[in-house]
Amino acid sequence: MSATFYYLWSTGGGLLSDLYMLILIINIIMVISIIFFERKKPSAALLWVAVLLFIPVFGFVAYLIFGQTIYKERIFKIKEDDDRRIREIISRQLAMVKSIQFLPGEKAGDYNRMREMLLATNYATITGDNEVEIYTEGEKKFEALIDAINSAEESINFQYYIIRNDELSKRIVSALTEKARQGVKVRVLGDAVGCHRLPRNFFRELKDAGGETAFFFRSKYIHINMRINYRNHRKIVVIDGKTGFVGGFNVGDEYLGKGPLGYWRDTHLKIVGSAVYSLQARFFLDWNHAAEQDLEFFNTFYFPEMIPKEGSVMQVVSSGPDSRGEGIKMGYLQLINNATSSIYIQTPYFIPDQSLLDALTIAAESGIDVRIMFPCKPDHPFVYWAGFSYLWDLVEAGVRVYLYDRGFIHAKTIVVDGLVSSVGSANWDIRSFRLNFETNAFIYDDEVSEKLKIVFEDDLEYCTEVTCEDYYKRTHAVMFKESVSRLLSGIL
Repeated sequence: MSATFYYLWSTGGGLLSDLYMLILIINIIMVISIIFFERKKPSAALLWVAVLLFIPVFGFVAYLIFGQTIYKERIFKIKEDDDRRIREIISRQLAMVKSIQFLPGEKAGDYNRMREMLLATNYATITGDNEVEIYTEGEKKFEALIDAINSAEESINFQYYIIRNDELSKRIVSALTEKARQGVKVRVLGDAVGCHRLPRNFFRELKDAGGETAFFFRSKYIHINMRINYRNHRKIVVIDGKTGFVGGFNVGDEYLGKGPLGYWRDTHLKIVGSAVYSLQARFFLDWNHAAEQDLEFFNTFYFPEMIPKEGSVMQVVSSGPDSRGEGIKMGYLQLINNATSSIYIQTPYFIPDQSLLDALTIAAESGIDVRIMFPCKPDHPFVYWAGFSYLWDLVEAGVRVYLYDRGFIHAKTIVVDGLVSSVGSANWDIRSFRLNFETNAFIYDDEVSEKLKIVFEDDLEYCTEVTCEDYYKRTHAVMFKESVSRLLSGIL
């Protein structure tokens, strides 16, 4: 017995040694790629180099799953004719932005420059005929969504990061199935990671009724997804090309407050107007990639003519690893830099890069009322404690930080001066800015923005403010969790 064990150990040891050397050689090649080709942020690059060289086996597996870069050439190819028509629209709007002020007062010029930047770099067309409704509770949001689905006459394009296998999801899929039976064109797009727990037959009745489904970055291998690090985090619904939904809610009972985190506080928008064209176009790009189809842009069936009217001015901004730049983050930076009196931010995750930290610090130290609302409980512990470590830096700079005690706050919003705001799927973290596919609405309307500011102020009733004194009272265990989590924040 002992001789057999010795033989297996000795031969296995040799194989393991050879495998170890092979992994080390591959890791060195990865390190060269990181340094010379992938152009990662220096902090993330140094962390990956250290992990690959000093913890080779773990680093090899971790890099395959979390470290690979999707290169900047566009993943989604717009056909030449569509691309040309989009560029024509952008050129006309750029000329218009230079000559028209969309907001009253001295700050209008600053926001014109912001709109011009998002238009030129992100194809974020400007529309001014939008009706906007704000939802902060799941019951009202999903009732409005189901009502919109039930009223659909021609098409429903439905995209969420997470769709659960539970009562709410089944209710919504049942409504979608009924519309498909009536001849409405129904498409459902989920994220392969966010929807990985769905049973394979979950959409069977919908597909039998004529509906279509697809999953973004679905793996060809069972239980292994080499693109797990790149998630389509968007939440977009477009009804008949006229009514759109965008924001933070996913689909599941927990978003009605029935999950382990208790009451769920989020923010979502219902939009009626030309901004829906941008949501529809974004859905088309994602669908064409995931379903390997070629839905045609500028088809009047999906992009119907709108009746001209006055409304909220808005840009829909999307970003992701395929984007030219970090469009949503750049929009956030512009909003912060343009602030004159107040900046109100709500986010469940807060892992900013140095540019955002500096911008918020400068704003607070310049006398601007900067407030950040953050959950009092974690749903992802490492991300939560990393976020806290950055928030303490801002508290010392004069930013007021509030912990939401009522349940879990998942809203992703910013309101500046009660004048301009943004609502969408993007968290205030590096993952949302660089790795996830996200969509936000930037709203240049004092009425809508003031409503969002009031929502923030009403939420303060359920918050506890953290202070510098709280920072110095932290236990060693908390400090350890914050330090370790912050060290890993570049790759969380």
